Amino acid sequence: MDATRNQTALQYSGSNDLWDNGNLYNVTPHNPTGNMSLVFDPVTDKIVSGLTIIILCTTMVSLGCTMEVAKIKAYVVKPKGVAIALVAQFGIMPLTAFTLTKIFQVGPMEAVTILICGCCPGGNLSNLVALALEGDMNLSIVMTTFSTIMALGIMPLLLFLYCKGIPNMLYNVPYFGIVIALIMSILPCLIGIAINHWVPRYSPVVKKVGLSLLLIAAVVIGIIAGIIVGDTIWVVISPKMIAMASLMPLIGFLLGYIMSCVFRVKERCRRTIAVETGCQNIQLCSTILKVTFPPEGIGALFLFPVVYIFFQGLESLLLIIIFRCYKRFKPAAEEKPPYLVVEGKVQEVKAP
Repeated sequence: MDATRNQTALQYSGSNDLWDNGNLYNVTPHNPTGNMSLVFDPVTDKIVSGLTIIILCTTMVSLGCTMEVAKIKAYVVKPKGVAIALVAQFGIMPLTAFTLTKIFQVGPMEAVTILICGCCPGGNLSNLVALALEGDMNLSIVMTTFSTIMALGIMPLLLFLYCKGIPNMLYNVPYFGIVIALIMSILPCLIGIAINHWVPRYSPVVKKVGLSLLLIAAVVIGIIAGIIVGDTIWVVISPKMIAMASLMPLIGFLLGYIMSCVFRVKERCRRTIAVETGCQNIQLCSTILKVTFPPEGIGALFLFPVVYIFFQGLESLLLIIIFRCYKRFKPAAEEKPPYLVVEGKVQEVKAP
């Protein structure tokens, strides 16, 4: 992975519009000096990168432990719901991300950061939200599995196509490193599926240990980033970046639901597809940004997924509250009395 990052740094150095003597210029309109300094020293950078990989791997193993081979096979035989959800996931979100970067006119690296976030497959948050919205859990889990596997080919392709519209970035994105990061996410997921299939009694233990490691690593990264990043954090929490982070999940939820309505799927599946469309795998996004891009290039932007997941979680919670209120206050449907045909005549069956 270090070789990939070094190669990426050399690729960047060939673009005079972005780099000069190791410094990044014209990255963002919020930085009038045009210089984004190195965020971490080499040792700390490797520590943060290692913790980011740990977070991704533990998350994907835990996610795999929620999947059942029989349910995956069932949706392979009848793939209509999964196919609609995949089109929504990899059609709506990348286009939304690219459109927002053009509307808000952000710099090249900011645009690529947003685009990578939009091209990521679904994450495990979508499974929790789908459960709270009483969606189709089988579809949710299978959709997360399929989108993660298919991202291995679709995500680099989408990035290549959309980066044609971002100045100086078409050949400066580390596509090979992104593929490696995707493989790093798929293998732990397959390990989790194998554990749940062959030794299911260990699945609850794996999920609990994974959650503990996830929380510890996330706290450590947060502390290190908070101490070292300093003023460069304003690149991440600028008004434009916050606006895009808040709009992307909302647009994904809305368009995903509309698309599922067009194809006339069941109501439970509509809610599931909407959630799967709007929820991205933020752990994967963080890993790609932190591990595959050179530190001088990505700077504090690798923390953007933290901002994104805040709004993703907040808007998911809002959807859950709206759904619960709707269920509670909607008028109860009138129950029609059952009828029975007796000797050719229809008679009402009275309740005892």
